Amino acid sequence: MSQQTNPGSGLQTATLAGGCFWCLEACYEQLDGVKKVVSGYMGGKVDNPSYEAVCDGDTGHAEVVQLTFDPNVVTFEELLVVFFTIHDPTTLNRQGNDVGTQYRSAIFFHDEDQHKCADHLIAELMAELTYSAPIVTEVVPAQTFWPAEAYHQHYYQQHPDQGYCSFVVAPKLKKFREKFTKRLKTGAM
Repeated sequence: MSQQTNPGSGLQTATLAGGCFWCLEACYEQLDGVKKVVSGYMGGKVDNPSYEAVCDGDTGHAEVVQLTFDPNVVTFEELLVVFFTIHDPTTLNRQGNDVGTQYRSAIFFHDEDQHKCADHLIAELMAELTYSAPIVTEVVPAQTFWPAEAYHQHYYQQHPDQGYCSFVVAPKLKKFREKFTKRLKTGAM
């Protein structure tokens, strides 16, 4: 049974870590069926971590996005296909120049269906030799989700000309838009 974010609404939750949360957030905000995207932290050992503490690498948290989605419009598997397209799941604790455990690749599953789906898709990608190196994405149970500070939310929308956004987020968003053009929300381009 899939976790429902709002009982009776049919909406579900997915939590994904794939490097800097600004990159994932910018893409998923434009994907049809995704109702809400919140950047935050998961997988650590400290309550209510700050961005600075997570970046220091001492809390054990990963930067994540928590998605509220309508499975009648976009399935969990489709969310994962996007996930494996917009980040490199073969680099341990890094995405490009972002290095540290906070930038690890992880799928935090909310129920057994998500667990099975993630394991199956990873096995399929490995069998198809989609990547030239093994996938190192962790598939682990969801833990407490800590929303990031307000200034991290909708970061790319608010700061598209900021250096990191221009040189890192924008190219990932361009790749996402090109590959998933038919899956974008109306007016997302």
